Amino acid sequence: MTTTRMEAFSDGVLAIIITIMVLELKVPHNGFTLQALQPLIPVFLSYVLSFIYVGIYWNNHHHLLHAVKHVNGKVLWCNLHLLFWLSLIPFTTSWVGEHYKEVIPIASYGFVLMMAGVAYYCLVLALIKVEGRDSAIAKSIGNDFKGKISVVFCIIGISLSFINTWIGIVCYIIVACVWFVPDNRIEKN
Repeated sequence: MTTTRMEAFSDGVLAIIITIMVLELKVPHNGFTLQALQPLIPVFLSYVLSFIYVGIYWNNHHHLLHAVKHVNGKVLWCNLHLLFWLSLIPFTTSWVGEHYKEVIPIASYGFVLMMAGVAYYCLVLALIKVEGRDSAIAKSIGNDFKGKISVVFCIIGISLSFINTWIGIVCYIIVACVWFVPDNRIEKN
């Protein structure tokens, strides 16, 4: 099987995820001043961070699929596994936006990010298995230090959010910053 249908489906799901997230941004009904927007700042900031994360996954997913020629059933399931965790981002984004000082929403957000990272890694491994160890994608990804350290930072963020929610949030922002610069490992090969 080629990657075309999987890529089209994934693009559609990611577009819906972003749409759901933006629909959570509600217009203030208590006025039309900048002060009326102030209570929405945490909601907006959680949206921005999540939008960046979804954009990062879309960008890297796009690069990943253009580096391979074929997929199989296992790859399709690994891709669905990734999309499942990404589809939970709007829920945790909304929860964090409304309760950014509470541990469980922040830890849950980190858990979803961590599981998305694990799912992406599983997808990469499945694609390497289809393409072969000597393929361009296998050579490009290498030992995937960037992917592994991202999952570790999410685990640290989850753990530290039980001490201070802001530390957990900072860990998630650091992971986004690491990936914000597009992963050019695939483009080089």
